[in-house]
Amino acid sequence: MNRSFYIILTLLILFWDQIVHAQKSKTENLPKFDNKIIHFGFSLGINSGDFDLKPATNFHLLDSIHIVETARNPGFNLGIICDLHLHKYFNLRFVPALSFVQRNINYTYSPNVIISKGIESTFLDFPLHLKYRSARLNNFATYIIGGAKYSFDLASQAKVENMPEAPPTDIILKLKKSDYSIDIGFGFDFFLEYFKLSPELRVSFGVPNVLIQDKTMFSNPINALNSRMLLISLNFEG
Repeated sequence: MNRSFYIILTLLILFWDQIVHAQKSKTENLPKFDNKIIHFGFSLGINSGDFDLKPATNFHLLDSIHIVETARNPGFNLGIICDLHLHKYFNLRFVPALSFVQRNINYTYSPNVIISKGIESTFLDFPLHLKYRSARLNNFATYIIGGAKYSFDLASQAKVENMPEAPPTDIILKLKKSDYSIDIGFGFDFFLEYFKLSPELRVSFGVPNVLIQDKTMFSNPINALNSRMLLISLNFEG
């Protein structure tokens, strides 16, 4: 989380001058922006994914394992924004996206032997969010966002069979293809001359257990895996 914190802090610093300028500005950009019922745009983002891991109650008795833990890795997102203006302060947003996600689970065995299992996913994300925006102050506004997201993993290896005699490097930690999550976040709207720019921070909390328990040396120590995702994005709307 330290790296993510510094990324967020850097974004806030970079846009602070723009916030101050927007408060002092007398020329309102895109004055008819909120008169449109529907807005379209695109989103570019970086993500950091891991799991909420619940170990098996007796995991330390399995294969001399001492610790099982997750590790974050960076990825990126590409999305298309469809925004429906419901009210002066409320918008309904549908942002289908392609998410490239890398997550690792590290297994520490005695004597201090660590095996890392990487899980690469390519998600088709279908989030539906309700956005509440503050009153516009010249060319600046803040907002909060929340909703739900369905994800389908195009790179899932859920149907791959693990062979009993396979070496550890060839054993796959299998996850379900489908996942859904609860999303919350916040952001800033900057009304520029030709488009609106919105830096946004969003966190996703996976609801179901996505682990497929097939009794391998890597699935046995785990009782449940729930997806977690931190996403920092730049949204562009016209």
